[in-house]
Amino acid sequence: MSRGIQFSLLVFTSLILVLGNFQSGWGALPENDASLQIEAQEWSFAPGPRQVTVYLYYPGGKLENVKPETGLMLNLHNWGGTNYRGAGDPRQLTAKLNVVVISVDYLQSGQWDQQQKGPYDFGYLQAIDALRALSHVYRELVAANIDFNTRRIMASGGSGGGNVSLMCNKFAPRTFSCVVDICGMPRLSDDIAYNQPGGSKLDARYSQDPQSPMFLAPGRQELHYIGNQVHLQKLKEMGNEARIVVIHGTGDDICPYPDAVEMVEHMKQTELNIEAFFVKESDLDGSVFKSTGHSLGDRTQMMLRYGEKYLNPESEHYYERQSQTDFELQQDVIYPTSDGQYVVSYPGGIPSIRFEPHPEQ
Repeated sequence: MSRGIQFSLLVFTSLILVLGNFQSGWGALPENDASLQIEAQEWSFAPGPRQVTVYLYYPGGKLENVKPETGLMLNLHNWGGTNYRGAGDPRQLTAKLNVVVISVDYLQSGQWDQQQKGPYDFGYLQAIDALRALSHVYRELVAANIDFNTRRIMASGGSGGGNVSLMCNKFAPRTFSCVVDICGMPRLSDDIAYNQPGGSKLDARYSQDPQSPMFLAPGRQELHYIGNQVHLQKLKEMGNEARIVVIHGTGDDICPYPDAVEMVEHMKQTELNIEAFFVKESDLDGSVFKSTGHSLGDRTQMMLRYGEKYLNPESEHYYERQSQTDFELQQDVIYPTSDGQYVVSYPGGIPSIRFEPHPEQ
């Protein structure tokens, strides 16, 4: 297909998307900043087809500004948010970093207290949703013969979005050049899973009753622990190259600070490329950092302050991943647990996840 025909198709796509500034559509990427729908993996608590909304922000707001140096960046919202709420400002990120910013209304986006169908997903299908959005943009750019830098793929998010960013890196271990986690949840603790008193106020609504559809299986809880040392070693063995940056407040009792410290220490022991910035009272400047608690301050600026050195091609610490992406390799990613194993597959470059129990179970 010639570039002229491709461009005409893009123009036609943009013309039929007329539902406001963020428009809905399928297939080819829109010509300007817009939203579109993609197919998602089925969720057991609501069987049947499922779609998620993906928001695209181009450099300068236009697809035509995607150049060979342009990278891709997942920018993921907080627990209870949509689009980029609680994450970075996409227009600042596109301008500063020359990236296509991809925000995703992953599973259970929106107000949590209005959702009753299942326990909080905690980065399981949420990460697959985000990776499918990233894969869709990646594959559509390739299909349209639009050159971009496939070795500049990043993920960042705040709170729940920080957790999903780290889970994306876990599920796609050969894809990201940099991941910036801002006050994300390091683990699905018993406290958060079962709303136990005296800890975080987060309530993921799981049950300890094996007969309940909300039951949290041991292996599933192991998978959700970002600091799981067995899984971190697997991540290392699979060749993870990502520069991982963790920014967390020392006073955070929502996504507890001690959990973040433990996660970071386990990453260091595994010799992953990890650095952490634990925000103390002495770091508060009233601008970037306004508190040591969960909100912290200006998440766009803190992401740029501590992550830009790996993300900006003009930085002396700038980093590009060397391996092919998981979308290209299409190899299974497997994490063993006490009751089986979780397998992330990439048929056709589109990720999906499944659990395989031990044969005796």
